[in-house]
Amino acid sequence: MTLLHKLPNAAGRSDAPSDETEMTLEGLDARTVSLFVIAFGVTVFLLQHMQALFAPLAFGLLLFYALDPVVDAMERIRVPRWIGAAITILLTFGTIGAGAYLLQDEAITVINRLPTAARRITALIERDARSASGPLDKVDQAAAELQKTDTKPAPGVMRVQVEEPRMTATSLLWSGSIGAFSALNQLIMIMFLTYFILLSDRMLRRKFVELAGPTLTKKKLTVEIIDSIASQIGRFLMVQIFTSVVVGLATWAALRYLGLEQAPLWGLLAGIFNSIPYYGPLIVSAGLSMVAFLQFGTVAMSLTVASVSLVVTSLEGWVLTPMLMGKIASMNRVAVFVGLVFWSWAWGVWGMLLAVPMMMSIKVVCDHIDELKPIGRFLGE
Repeated sequence: MTLLHKLPNAAGRSDAPSDETEMTLEGLDARTVSLFVIAFGVTVFLLQHMQALFAPLAFGLLLFYALDPVVDAMERIRVPRWIGAAITILLTFGTIGAGAYLLQDEAITVINRLPTAARRITALIERDARSASGPLDKVDQAAAELQKTDTKPAPGVMRVQVEEPRMTATSLLWSGSIGAFSALNQLIMIMFLTYFILLSDRMLRRKFVELAGPTLTKKKLTVEIIDSIASQIGRFLMVQIFTSVVVGLATWAALRYLGLEQAPLWGLLAGIFNSIPYYGPLIVSAGLSMVAFLQFGTVAMSLTVASVSLVVTSLEGWVLTPMLMGKIASMNRVAVFVGLVFWSWAWGVWGMLLAVPMMMSIKVVCDHIDELKPIGRFLGE
């Protein structure tokens, strides 16, 4: 529990309250700890099992923070807010859709080649394993011979063979249609949700202030938290978009120099996956290594292409992003990684994309509430 206290001076009188807070263990009994553990467990349960509701809502809020400055600028030049919000959302999703349409042929080509690349890599590994014979090879050969023996069933015993159900074209088409329909449904939900939040920006802010409490102090604190979250996430999104564009262009140029096919597609994927800490660059590098091996046929070239992608993203992560972000909402790497693991476990791909903004929002709230400031200091650098 955090306590604000007054220190007596030499004359026995109390000084003004200090701005510093002190974290003590007074008042932390078993009942308080138990209630906290139960509340935390219920929250985690709801986050995971209501992913279909909470994940699009969080992504809609993130889009709101990204598009709200544009809508505000259009409103200042006397464009009605409902028109400005509609134009901004249509341009955003239209640009994304147009880019996906232009690169769909290259994406299909890469997807069709990945199984072939996987088989070639597997064959190469098996060939190297056979060339390096060891003491266990005799055991493997003996086990293979035992499996070849014809074990006849005893008289009166019927041999039963279990066959796995085959995947038919109809079932594959049906499952793919369900997945596409679900993705389209979530996309439409996010679009409308973002649009309504953009329209109700001031109304929602007023509602949050009213819910904060009757005192002026709580209302001011709520406004500070909302403004701080909007400012820091807005700054984070601008830096993230800029660095993703830089990573995408640099990756495309490097891959084109190396002669890799579908370089524009891989540049786009490198820019998109750059928003996922740690895992994103590894996923792109793994895909590039397989495609490069399929095209060039050598392990050395495959490792070269993958290394180039990792070098580009590493330079961005260690030099460019810290220089642009500065100390704003700085979090230690352990907290970012743990948050990434938690949110990816709770929300899958949604969680990987939203992990950093969610952790930033949590840190902002903790930094403004006295009782939660120790958590904010723990999340910071």
